[in-house]
Amino acid sequence: MSTELANLLHIGKLKAEPPNDRELAGMLASGERRLIDASRVDLAFDSRFDLAYNAAHALALYALRRAGYRSDNRYLVFQVLPHTLGIAAAQWRVLARRHEQRNLAEYEGHLEHDNQLLADLLAAAALLLAAIRKLPTPGAKP
Repeated sequence: MSTELANLLHIGKLKAEPPNDRELAGMLASGERRLIDASRVDLAFDSRFDLAYNAAHALALYALRRAGYRSDNRYLVFQVLPHTLGIAAAQWRVLARRHEQRNLAEYEGHLEHDNQLLADLLAAAALLLAAIRKLPTPGAKP
């Protein structure tokens, strides 16, 4: 357990909960499907952004759950990526920024149609998936 995750557990930002193989498989499959669909250029920008954001969130949540934690905070699953997947701070900040943009779209009805924004989000989600695929199979012995 990393010190950072232990601290978040201690202050109540995370809850300890053993990973569940079925739940993990569902999150991973959801992230993979959404990432594929988000790459479809025939879909509307808003739909692609939503799919890409939710793919990234499902994959980040997979990493947190695999580590044995749960959080009620959507943002926190991105913030802890350096400790759950070894993702560089710059990459989780891309996801944190897209989280803010998702909230603007979700709660205020405003989403900037910026192709670079979407490309960055797709790349960050693909990075998460690649990092997950490099992890040992849950339950496998070293």
